[in-house]
Amino acid sequence: MTIVEIAAELRLPYTRNNSQMLLDEAKHVQMGHEEFLTRLLEGELELRRENGVKNRLRYAKFPYRKYLEDFDVSKYEPEIRSKFNELNTLNFIKEKENIILIGSPGSGKSHYSIGLGIRACMEGMKVLFISVPNLIIELKEAMSLNQLNNYKKKFEKYDLVILDELGYVSFEQEGCEIIFNLLSNRTDKGSIIITTNLAFDRWEEIFKDPMLTGAIVDRLAHKAHIMDISRETSYRYEETISWLNSKK
Repeated sequence: MTIVEIAAELRLPYTRNNSQMLLDEAKHVQMGHEEFLTRLLEGELELRRENGVKNRLRYAKFPYRKYLEDFDVSKYEPEIRSKFNELNTLNFIKEKENIILIGSPGSGKSHYSIGLGIRACMEGMKVLFISVPNLIIELKEAMSLNQLNNYKKKFEKYDLVILDELGYVSFEQEGCEIIFNLLSNRTDKGSIIITTNLAFDRWEEIFKDPMLTGAIVDRLAHKAHIMDISRETSYRYEETISWLNSKK
């Protein structure tokens, strides 16, 4: 068998496509065996990393690509900019902490959450992006097919789950209970980013039941970074923190 055939059998695409070029170069510059082998393996490793990133980005299901490098932090107050810098390290994922981004439409919630998700993918983490209304649809479909447990197990395996647009659609009782159960099972198993246009004191408009709303807030706010990025005066942020503290 030839090198190309062996590489194909072993699923080594870089070796399959580039071995002859490297052999020719090695002969031309009198490259040693160790250097040749090192370069070949480095190329294989780099290609595998690139393919891994591409696959993670595809499986994450981002609706579009937005990067942290393109996120204009200068529009926000210094306190918020400092928080962005902290979260950009992705340490919150390693610590299994949540982020709750509160803001009016156009404030940058989705851009920033997608930027964090893409960076996480590039650093080898598994990410899922899904809007909350679509999540409810998928959960109900899983229930109808008796696959809810499988869906929950899959949901728990992501390093980061981004739930977008909480607050644009309210839920009936069944939907509330399903999402509460899903989020409860994920507690301490991975990070969640929630983007919403509603402060906590209005979440009852979404979930209807006061006790269930309080339980959901309690699950999500535990070990959470809570940010109001509406680019308005900071009173909304202070009211949110005050309301949360009053529930403890």
